Amino acid sequence: MRGLRHALPLGACAERSAKIVTRLSSLDSINLARAVALFWPIEQRHEVDLRAFDARLRDRNVRIAYPAIDPQTGALTFRFVAAPETMIDRVSQGLTLREPSSDAPEAAPGDLDVIVVPALAVDSSGQRIGYGAGYYDRALPRFAPPAVSVAVAFDFQLIVEVPASERDVRVHEVVTDTRRIRAGDNEGSDVD
Repeated sequence: MRGLRHALPLGACAERSAKIVTRLSSLDSINLARAVALFWPIEQRHEVDLRAFDARLRDRNVRIAYPAIDPQTGALTFRFVAAPETMIDRVSQGLTLREPSSDAPEAAPGDLDVIVVPALAVDSSGQRIGYGAGYYDRALPRFAPPAVSVAVAFDFQLIVEVPASERDVRVHEVVTDTRRIRAGDNEGSDVD
């Protein structure tokens, strides 16, 4: 899946990301949200780019949080960011990651209404594969519920079935560039 996504030209990534932003913007959970957690794209990995979505949400005065890895515990936390420019670049395993500074306010359980989650592969039941470290699988149970978790991926990353273990955590919805799926049951229901 990494190879397929990397083969996608950057222009196509941008077009598909714009469609995902449009679909996300139509979600009821987003339209009612006061605080949303996003992720900054790792451009070298051709991830979904949500920077335009950040701007849309800020125009509505929605508080935006981004993930950060606690250097002491290795746990993923979400920190509120006043503006994307205030985030810092960190190089890890040859990749440039952008995350909030350690002095940005940390979100507590109950502070977030929606958490947008990256995926390398995802299925219609809400099971997802990330990069294998389990950061989101450990963090999501602290926040969702009450937050709604939404995985975003390009449509070719939506597969029939993601192998899952007891530690894997499903998301509530899946949004791709061509569809939105409510993943509340084992089958998942295609909303559009």
